[in-house]
Amino acid sequence: MTSTTTTTMKALRQHRQYEPLVVEEVAIPTAEPGSAVLEVLAAGVISYTRDVYDGTRKYPYVTPLTTGSSAIGRIHAVGPDSTKLQKGQLVLFDITVRSRDDSSHVFLSAIISGFTEGSRKLMQHWADGTYAEYVKAPLENVFALDEARLMGELGYKIPDLLSMTRLLVPWGGLIDINLAPGETVVVAPATGSFGTGAVQLALAMGARVIAMGRNARVLAQLREKFSEQYPADRLLTVPITGNLEEEMTALKAAAGTRPIDAFYDISPDAATNATYFKAAIMSLRHSGRISLMGGQRSEDVKIPYHRVMHWNLQLKGKWMYEREDVPKFLRLVEAGNLSLGGRAGAAAVKEFSLEQWKEAFDYASEHASDGQGTCLVPAKA
Repeated sequence: MTSTTTTTMKALRQHRQYEPLVVEEVAIPTAEPGSAVLEVLAAGVISYTRDVYDGTRKYPYVTPLTTGSSAIGRIHAVGPDSTKLQKGQLVLFDITVRSRDDSSHVFLSAIISGFTEGSRKLMQHWADGTYAEYVKAPLENVFALDEARLMGELGYKIPDLLSMTRLLVPWGGLIDINLAPGETVVVAPATGSFGTGAVQLALAMGARVIAMGRNARVLAQLREKFSEQYPADRLLTVPITGNLEEEMTALKAAAGTRPIDAFYDISPDAATNATYFKAAIMSLRHSGRISLMGGQRSEDVKIPYHRVMHWNLQLKGKWMYEREDVPKFLRLVEAGNLSLGGRAGAAAVKEFSLEQWKEAFDYASEHASDGQGTCLVPAKA
């Protein structure tokens, strides 16, 4: 931890887009109106963090910047207009930054500058992320956590809390289509980081889940992981075979006599026009709902138009989640209805120092499907 008497801190920086990262000494940010400065206790590393900064994903973002992702921190200082947040509070930093006067302009902190001139302008002002000992954040992106409940009564550690930042993504999509207790939802693909998170969330929300995936080992692990928390018929699995008729038949068999109410899609870019996408849509009941949250960048994704129109299907895209979704999610966790870390059967989060960023990025990529989180701990020696 940086001494409060010093004025500099360590930060993982990138000076030009896609160039190598470097740990540097930079000035500790100061709190201004509309902002808070957080001491970063643990910052998440997602499975494709390396691909963002080496240019593999071709994400647009401004440089120079301090790299980063969502984080758990403690408030170091707040701007003079803060009325709720106070120094010393344990908080979650949400990377989904929206314009205060037009929420359609949005970017992800230190990851992607968004898709409008307004979002790019906004990122210029909030360029620096959480792979540092301190980060300056918009007040709207800082959410106070019930430390006594989470770390006292529920026994979580700081790295455990980071899994909330991963689960928030599918949460945004599932509540956007109003998934309700007792309904049946197809999650596909269900074997990646966000897919497994969607399965966990849908179960916690009271739904029955049909998880589709190519990796039979991960599907079996999902069933085993949740077998002690839920009855066996709450989570069913269907393999992705690449054969449309086989997948539709398997979905119908898994659903049994009950209709399939919703489909949560989290397809990667490589899965454009995959068979499971059509199979899931074709298996929905009349007036079923579809949430699109995947990474398909093609503008030519095939939709079974006739089916969507005649069955009154609702198809909704969702990038991340809305600000008002976060407190609802936190209440679910703090109530104990959604477990984190070891309580949810997950392995301990793997921690790395800032200087070990290469190892952290590689580890996160290699463990994308096994549910183990990865984080950078800036104060870690």
